[in-house]
Amino acid sequence: MAAVRGAREKDQQVSEALSDLTRDLLAVRDGRDRAAFGRLFDHFAPRLKSMLLRGGLRDGTAEDVVQDVMLAVWHKAGQFDPHRADAAGWIYAIARNRRIDLARRRPLAQPDEMPEPESLEPDAAQILTLQQEAAHLAQALARLAPEQAEALRAAYFDDIPHSRISEETGLPLGTIKSRIRLGLDRLRHELRKIAP
Repeated sequence: MAAVRGAREKDQQVSEALSDLTRDLLAVRDGRDRAAFGRLFDHFAPRLKSMLLRGGLRDGTAEDVVQDVMLAVWHKAGQFDPHRADAAGWIYAIARNRRIDLARRRPLAQPDEMPEPESLEPDAAQILTLQQEAAHLAQALARLAPEQAEALRAAYFDDIPHSRISEETGLPLGTIKSRIRLGLDRLRHELRKIAP
């Protein structure tokens, strides 16, 4: 008798600490209380829909999942244990599981068929064009001031950072940058004159 009284007192203490939503879920579980279920539905349906929409579901699918979750709440309320989770935690867990189930049922997207790449080897026309462009570039570089051509070769052909060119030549960094900028401007001008 004392054990039963102790269990009731413990349930009474737990009941006092419960949220209104958890009490409503207990009313659904213990008495199939439709009014309590209505309050749960009114509270959780819009929140679940918002969560599912943020999770990537479309509007109609999200509404279907919300209906399914709330139906599960009604039918599985007997499994609810307030000692393990509150109403919100239990209902959101059902929604999360439904969302995962839905994702698993969807067929995997098939990758688009990729076309066969064309040969990476240049054809004769491409080789000839590249040779002509290289010749034009060499002619334009030859017309630059030697210090500009040297700075451009170091920066672009040898891929040396401007600061290292400055260190190697002993010239200030600003001078190196100016030579490169002026060399590029002059090179553009020369290439316009040479190119057909």
